[in-house]
Order: sequence, then C-alpha cells, then structure tokens
Amino acid sequence: MRSCPKSRSDSASQYRKWKVTKMEVHTKTFETPNGLVEGVQTKWSGFNILLVTGPRGFLACPAIDVDACQRYGVAAALVESTPDNPIGTLDRFPNRKIIKANANAQTLGIQEGMDVTNAFALIA
Repeated sequence: MRSCPKSRSDSASQYRKWKVTKMEVHTKTFETPNGLVEGVQTKWSGFNILLVTGPRGFLACPAIDVDACQRYGVAAALVESTPDNPIGTLDRFPNRKIIKANANAQTLGIQEGMDVTNAFALIA
C-alpha cells in the first residue's frame, strides 16, 4: 500500500505522484409519476459511482453497500452494472434492472429484476 508524503519538506514533484487524478461530478433530474428524483455521477479516470436519490431512498451502482444503508434505516437498491457492461452515465441508468434491494427498499415495493424506471417512482 502506498502512503502519502509525511511532511511539507517533500518536493512538489513527490507530492504530484500522490495527487488524486481529475474528478468530475454530473447531475441529472428524472421525472416520475410521483415526482422528481436526482441522479449524481462522480467520475474518476476508469471508475464511476452513480446513484439516483429521492425523498424515500436511493438506487446505486454496485459500489455502494445497501446492507450498511439498511442499518441506518435507508431504503437502497443496487442497479445492474459490471466491468464488461457498466452503467457508465446517468443517461444509461434508466435502462437497467434492480439486482438487489435492502429490506427498506423492498418495503417500498422495489424488487430484484424490476426496471429502474419503475423503482424511480417508488423512491420519489
């Protein structure tokens, strides 16, 4: 495991090798019959975290631990995404299916295999 330089006396060139690469954040609003939900994509080189949030819970890429969210009382579900077929962008998010839902999400009616667009309405 790499560690960060420990003191300010380290040269700037040493610091650059530890510096985080460029990060971008994108948002997109989705309209549902029950109201609006908001998508957020945080993008680094070669990796994204995507989620869509509503007042009742959220849907996310598999990088999120929905079981941990359950312990906090949050309704959360995972959306299908793999290295070979990543969600990639918020525009592609609605074209996916739910692959896992915690108990709070299931209480809202979110189930494995459900179209994401239907789940959007349940978190709105």
